[in-house]
Amino acid sequence: MDFSHSPRAQRYIAEVGAFLRDEVEPREREFLAAVAQNPWAVPPMIEELKAKAKASGLWNLFLPEDVGGGNGAGLTNVEYAPLAELMGRLNWASEIFNCNAPDTGNMEVLLRYGSPEQQERWLAPLLAGEIRSAFGMTEPKVASSDATNMQSTAVVDGDEIVLNGRKWWSTGIGHPDCRVIIFMGLTDPGADPYRRHSMVLVPVDAPGVKVERMLTVFGYDEAPYGHAEVSYTDVRVPIANVIAGPGRGFEIAQGRLGPGRIHHCMRTIGLAERALEIGCARALGRAAFGKPLADLGGNRERIAEARLGIEQARLLVLRAAWLIDTKGAKAARTEVSAIKAVVPKMALSVIDTAMQLHGAAGLSGDFPLAEAYAWTRALRFIDGPDEVHLGVVARQELKRHEGSAAHGSH
Repeated sequence: MDFSHSPRAQRYIAEVGAFLRDEVEPREREFLAAVAQNPWAVPPMIEELKAKAKASGLWNLFLPEDVGGGNGAGLTNVEYAPLAELMGRLNWASEIFNCNAPDTGNMEVLLRYGSPEQQERWLAPLLAGEIRSAFGMTEPKVASSDATNMQSTAVVDGDEIVLNGRKWWSTGIGHPDCRVIIFMGLTDPGADPYRRHSMVLVPVDAPGVKVERMLTVFGYDEAPYGHAEVSYTDVRVPIANVIAGPGRGFEIAQGRLGPGRIHHCMRTIGLAERALEIGCARALGRAAFGKPLADLGGNRERIAEARLGIEQARLLVLRAAWLIDTKGAKAARTEVSAIKAVVPKMALSVIDTAMQLHGAAGLSGDFPLAEAYAWTRALRFIDGPDEVHLGVVARQELKRHEGSAAHGSH
């Protein structure tokens, strides 16, 4: 087995790492101060850094080879994974490279399934980083872990499609440059359960679209991106806004989620790496009871367990990425569910260790740990709760043993 990165990946790892170290990380305080002063505006430094990244060829790095079309780096999921990890160290860094969620998933949807007209109107400005987007799937009145529960409707009416319903946790809609939402709704209740829904492109300013409220995660509003509850009341858009045609919503969703979960998990590993670095610096730089914190209360073992957890999770994610690259998202379904269950729990443990090493300071806004913990806890719901993913893994594991069960046990 060869665990080395490809020469192309090594080049991008070096370039993205240097850009983050030299251009982005030194401006973290500036970014945080700007957002604190005006939460729902994009700090001017973001556009400045985006222009530098684009000029450096560090742009749309997430686009896989088969849909790149000259718009991105043409990296495989395995090659992109370490770049997502680097960007994940700061929760606002991905936008600088035009690699932030949910835009990455939405751009892949439009590349794979969008019509030429949809690509011209929405994909081109997204690829250029001129606009942002949101994704409307989760609903407040049903258990959205089972997407077939969806109640929002997208009903064809002549040459239009009419949307009604309420979505929440629509990430990215707070961004002032958000211009379009991909809305998923029920089109044909009588069809096969996985052919009932459609995905529709909805301009944010379409009549009947209303942002009811912005939501918080453990009190954090994630400005200037944010998550919102959005109502849709008799929203009419042209039938041409339906992506790939009515009834193909679930097909598109499954194609969207595989690579997106790789991205989420690798960004989370980057966040865990940073938390461990901050924790180790505290453990070595502070003393209590006459000893460095690193030598007190089993902290060395906790630090070692954090390192082991990160390394194990990274290998698991890279294996899932390799399966998607070589056999397709469907073949990697169990492995993708595995990383969604494993990585957030690992990162929570690592961040918790770093917080504990900081004492009460770890709970404050003086360090990025509390917000990192809140966001990582949310990942145990994003793209499906733990229980759903563990169920997928268990089903596959039990299926492997069905034959032996018939012979009894000894």
